[in-house]
Amino acid sequence: MPESPPPEHRPSERRTTERRNPGRRPSEDRPSEDRNGEDRTPPAALPLRLRGPGGRRLRVAHLTTVDMSLHLLLATELKVDLEAGFETYGISAPGPYVPDLEAIGVRHEPLHALTRSWQPRADAAAARELLAVLNRIRPDVLHTHDPKTGVLGRVLGRLARVPVVVNTCHGLQAQAHDPFAKRALLLGAEALAARFSHAELYQNGEDRRTLSRAVPAHRSRVVGNGVDLTRFATDPGDRARNRARLRAELGVGPDELLVGGVGRRVAGKGIAEYAEAARALAGKARFVWIGPDDPDKPDAHGAESGVEFLGPRGDMPAVYAALDVFVLPYREGFSRSAMEAAAGGLPMVLSDIRGCREIGRHDEHLLLAPPGDARALSTALDRLLTEPGLRDRLGAAARRRATAHFDQRAVAGVSLETYAAVARAKALPWTAD
Repeated sequence: MPESPPPEHRPSERRTTERRNPGRRPSEDRPSEDRNGEDRTPPAALPLRLRGPGGRRLRVAHLTTVDMSLHLLLATELKVDLEAGFETYGISAPGPYVPDLEAIGVRHEPLHALTRSWQPRADAAAARELLAVLNRIRPDVLHTHDPKTGVLGRVLGRLARVPVVVNTCHGLQAQAHDPFAKRALLLGAEALAARFSHAELYQNGEDRRTLSRAVPAHRSRVVGNGVDLTRFATDPGDRARNRARLRAELGVGPDELLVGGVGRRVAGKGIAEYAEAARALAGKARFVWIGPDDPDKPDAHGAESGVEFLGPRGDMPAVYAALDVFVLPYREGFSRSAMEAAAGGLPMVLSDIRGCREIGRHDEHLLLAPPGDARALSTALDRLLTEPGLRDRLGAAARRRATAHFDQRAVAGVSLETYAAVARAKALPWTAD
């Protein structure tokens, strides 16, 4: 598919699509470069209020596989869209988080046949459902997320003639240690789907470089990732009260160290390696894991000795306050839980992989350990458990980095700017307040 807008979206004459900043040169519409040479566009004052023809409210739809992703990963972005005056839709399989989405004003469109894993018969049914939804709500913007819905949504969005199709890559599924055939299949599908979007947003620069041959630089940018800093970078007094309350609930003594990881109970999170490290360090700390079971995933993980599984919690700021060390032992695109822990000032051990390396630098903001290496993970954790000065230094550095780089409202602002930039390039009759 050609990368230029399809003919049905090219009006006969160019119209103003966005109020330009007087004196801004065309080249300044391009992203600026950060110190790593990656494109990062500083957001404008939020929210950017875009309007359709005649001042009509724009319809923006976010597509994910499950409603949990809409609620837990995209809540701030959805709220920014609502603040910008958009009719905001969430499209996913139905689930328990739909009432939470509707409570903030998001209109949920269920895809009943959609599953997380690739299943040809179910996927064909889900594709028909998605195409019907797009034809009915007629969004001005379709913003896709997650590997599977990213592929389906980009292709079907263009087939449904959605004016602006944008994808965010939250982390490529293909890993360096994967067999060549698996990597080729996953990267090939991503590269093909990227030809159907108008813009590609990447949460880390390594993923953008991996796909640079398939996705031209002018259609991509690195936006990073973020969390709600107001929720996790809490007042010291509130943090102390949360810490005391939850540690008392868990029966953690005042001089006892508490190590924790956060995420779904699947093998891809490195729970087996974490449990092995916990057993090696028994007596030096208590080890917990917070997060829901995921029985539908083929790598769903069961119980492990040495680790207490606490299940999902709704009071995550208190959870981070109660921990002394945070750990993420394995694969993650750009870890939200690690950003939350950083915002809370926790010292961390993360896997030395793309995405996690975006959280910070080894021995400056955190410690990195090779993925899948329980012995190296144990060694890194032991350093933090036995060196309180190191815990304090890394925790303070992580908090400063989170404050400077992990604000999700700024990431949401880049999404709005991307919608406007595509509309401007296609001469869509949008305006901006």
